[in-house]
Amino acid sequence: MSDSTEEKTLVLDHAQVNQKIKRIAFQILENNLGEKVLCLAGIDGQGYTLAQLLARELESIAPFEVLVLKVRMNKDIPSSEPVTVDAEEKEFQKKSIVVVDDVLNSGRTLVYALKPFLDVPVKKLQVAVLVNRAHTAFPIHPAYTGYELATTLNDHVEVTLGKKSAVHLV
Repeated sequence: MSDSTEEKTLVLDHAQVNQKIKRIAFQILENNLGEKVLCLAGIDGQGYTLAQLLARELESIAPFEVLVLKVRMNKDIPSSEPVTVDAEEKEFQKKSIVVVDDVLNSGRTLVYALKPFLDVPVKKLQVAVLVNRAHTAFPIHPAYTGYELATTLNDHVEVTLGKKSAVHLV
């Protein structure tokens, strides 16, 4: 028996997570076919890991170059410090950008993650998430969603990406 008192319900297993990532990659390809370079801006943590996994899929199917950027921010209090990107503005200027995170809950994290790209002329700004909980309190609607999950506000979605990818409801 587990030491944890929290019960976890498996929502997506490893194969299902990988399938969702492949489907998102194909959708991104379809909506960005004319691009020469596409930027995937992953939010530090699982969002960045998801961006790397999407980039790997896109590199095998897309004719364009994929640039992965890391968006760093304080997720607990996003307004407390600047949101930064680990690239020079000229690298993503006038390019299509997909901001990537693992879970969309209220939309607060994603709203703040968009800020560095609003200060620079970009071609297109889209959002991709693996799981959309649809409790948005901010005007964020992802262009790409792996899985829509109806939850209560008290539920927690736990995403693990890597060799044993999974999504659990806790």
